Amino acid sequence: MEDEVDRLVAAWRRERPDLDVEPLEVLSRVSRLARHLDRARRLAFAEHSLEPWEFDVLTALRRAGSPYQLSPGQLLTQTLVTSGTMTNRIDRLAKKGLVERLPDPSDRRGVLVRLTDEGQDRADQALAGLLDQERAILAELSTAQRSELAAVLRQLTAPFDNIPG
Repeated sequence: MEDEVDRLVAAWRRERPDLDVEPLEVLSRVSRLARHLDRARRLAFAEHSLEPWEFDVLTALRRAGSPYQLSPGQLLTQTLVTSGTMTNRIDRLAKKGLVERLPDPSDRRGVLVRLTDEGQDRADQALAGLLDQERAILAELSTAQRSELAAVLRQLTAPFDNIPG
């Protein structure tokens, strides 16, 4: 079965036979898959009236376990955004009733961000929708192929995920 990347690689091999275009065979497919996944995620989140960034914050809180709260600094670490961006996101989510700010009992000046019942419900529903979309994307692969692909992708991504700082 031929795909768009096969056609792209063949064209580059014809036009630039002096270059080794083999990396395109893997990374162009990863890039194309990322775009398809982004579309699927946006669809899953939109069905629950969430933006991708809202899902990221809500699910960071949900994964924290009961009582589903984190400091803004912990949210920064998990979502990889700036302090100003996180403050804006927390404000917007609080306005929607999906999170609430509480005083941090261990730091008089600090706050904790807690998921509301509505926020938990929306995060849970959006996650279920996302998993349905992702299962559909992976449907052509056997369980063994999915495991193998996950292992190979982990080998590629782990160095980026473990860069200090």
